[in-house]
Amino acid sequence: MMDLQNISSGAEPPVLKTETQRAASPEPSCVSMKSDRSKGEPPNISREAVTSDPKVQKETPETSRRNMDFILKELEHKVISLVKNQLERFLKILNLDYPACSGREEEDEEDQSGVREGALKITLHVLRNMNQTDLANKLQTKLAPSCHQKLKSTLMEKFQKINEGISNAGTSTLLNEIYTELYITEGGSGEVNNEHEVRQIEAASRRPATQETPIKCNDLFKDQSIRTVLTKGVAGIGKTVSVQKFILDWTEGKANQDVLFIFPLPFRELNLMRTENLSLEDLLYQFFKDTKDLKPGDYHRYKVMFIFDGLDECRLPLDFQNNKRVSDVTQSASVDVLLTNLIQGNLLPSALLWITTRPAAANQIPPDCIDQVTEVRGFSDPQKEEYFRKRIRDQSLAERIITHMKSSRSLYIMCHIPVFCWISATVLERMLGEAEGGEIPKTLTQMFTYFLIFQIKHRSQKYQRKSDVDLDQTREIILALGKLAFQQLEKGNLIFYEEDLRECSIDVREVSVYSGVCTQIFRQESGLHLGKVFSFVHLSVQEFLAALYEFLSFISNNRNVLQQKHSGLFGFSEKGTMSDFLKRAVNKALQSENGHLDLFLRFLLGLSLESNQTLLRGLLIQTENISHSKEEVVEYIKQKIRENPSPEKTISLFHCLNELNDHSLVQEVQKYLNRGGSSDFSRVTLSPDQWSAVAFVMLNSEEELDALNLWNFETSEECLLRLMPVIKVSRRAQ
Repeated sequence: MMDLQNISSGAEPPVLKTETQRAASPEPSCVSMKSDRSKGEPPNISREAVTSDPKVQKETPETSRRNMDFILKELEHKVISLVKNQLERFLKILNLDYPACSGREEEDEEDQSGVREGALKITLHVLRNMNQTDLANKLQTKLAPSCHQKLKSTLMEKFQKINEGISNAGTSTLLNEIYTELYITEGGSGEVNNEHEVRQIEAASRRPATQETPIKCNDLFKDQSIRTVLTKGVAGIGKTVSVQKFILDWTEGKANQDVLFIFPLPFRELNLMRTENLSLEDLLYQFFKDTKDLKPGDYHRYKVMFIFDGLDECRLPLDFQNNKRVSDVTQSASVDVLLTNLIQGNLLPSALLWITTRPAAANQIPPDCIDQVTEVRGFSDPQKEEYFRKRIRDQSLAERIITHMKSSRSLYIMCHIPVFCWISATVLERMLGEAEGGEIPKTLTQMFTYFLIFQIKHRSQKYQRKSDVDLDQTREIILALGKLAFQQLEKGNLIFYEEDLRECSIDVREVSVYSGVCTQIFRQESGLHLGKVFSFVHLSVQEFLAALYEFLSFISNNRNVLQQKHSGLFGFSEKGTMSDFLKRAVNKALQSENGHLDLFLRFLLGLSLESNQTLLRGLLIQTENISHSKEEVVEYIKQKIRENPSPEKTISLFHCLNELNDHSLVQEVQKYLNRGGSSDFSRVTLSPDQWSAVAFVMLNSEEELDALNLWNFETSEECLLRLMPVIKVSRRAQ
């Protein structure tokens, strides 16, 4: 502050006169310093004086130098005067509750808007170099147009609450009350990762923290050289919630106050405008009515940020190669063209961009358009426990839930996903806290089966005020949602629109019935004004319902729904027993290069167990249990493990055995393992499938794989190949 005062109160420099002026020559001066204020023009050199006076044209170099000295001194005086006036105004704004300008002052400010803007940039730059960031942000905010605060208020109202899996009014919670900081890391590439996301979660859970560089969400743009950040993360890991918290902190004045305007533009809503042709200015006005007072130049004058959430949900072509160039915010084009030009920096090159996506869609953005790649890893182990303690008010019950989740490694790994934590809390709070009957779920299939049952029962009791469930209506709705889940899983879509629902014979006029039956499973959301979008609360819920649809269709009709031409994932044509059906499903999942059927297969195998069928019979299944030889399917999976389709797929097959409640292979090697999951195997001869079992146990142990001593293992090529998944996640192997 003192620096500003010293500058503003500094004495004006004396105006030095040249020898020509002191001689008071009657001849016209070579320079006219009078400025035309009405036009805002700078002082001009008199054209007549320069061109018509022969004495001036014949000036000596010394006289010219003196004249230039005079011009520079006079210029210095006027510039300092102009800047000093602006600094005095800035001081009033910072020190006082500065009143609105009078009409006359506003006219004067318009006349000197360029001066004010330049002085402001210099002042803000100097203040930030002096580490007076708060002061700089305060000054910038006070000088911002009124729509700045209106936009902040609108976004605060929109983002201050969160619906955990529920989109009904009256069910939201304040985000700040439940928010648990997510683990976000710097680095990585924007390259595509086609592995099934459960595999990525499992790999991330074993990666030592020492390999990572954590970064706080609010610090993504701390480095002033970064314009565009791409944040990756599997479905449900917390990308959208991170965006919501980032915006909320900005509206509350907690972070990133150097940004004047943040425009969140989710791809799920931009999709609904893919046929529109409009300017960026008009596009923003359609989303944010508060921007009506912004002028085209304001988008360059002020620091703005665009947040494009959910690139994986984008149904725009994003044709970076062939789209025309747009550089003016008033120039009309398709939404696709506007987005590609924004990302490439042709349009508003000074704007900040934050794009979030699932890993499989990351390569839609050219790498040279990205300055920084980050990854949301979800909850670390301590954050998982923190979530349950925040979510469950009864702390003794929270501790029991945490203990149970830790007892099942496959469940605990999935808790890296915040949505799965919520699903688990929903189920276990009811089962452990309200004395609900039934076996406490230990597998993914059991957890999701109970979750579905509780949601259906909850709806009947809450909305119909009766304990009996309308089985016919419920079965019809679940099958319709399962068909939607299955078809969209085949296409890789997590977000659906009305045309997608119509393809599955879901009447969009009665869609509230579907979301009403499964309030916390199937969501109907309205865009700001653009229409309705639909989704399941998480990809795993969609995969579970898709598997349930396939399973119910098979046992009800003794046929595979995938025989239909429009859904040829498995391409089965022949009928057969349930055992044959499951074995063919295993084959088809193993043929998938990216493992996108892995979780679907696990659910399908889990649903084949009589115990899970018993849970569903009362609600969905009217037929008797379909008998099949579980042992036959288990042996078939073990055979595939021995054949070793790939080390990663082999690990997935062990999870399948878990769903079938078979642990025989793991038990065979457990005797060789210490509690921590490692031991000296250098003198032990194991079969290939047993080495895979060792790898599975080590990956699912609680201890961090910081270093792997390969001398403790057999040095055969087969052994090293089977241990490759462990080697990949170890910080070092020697």
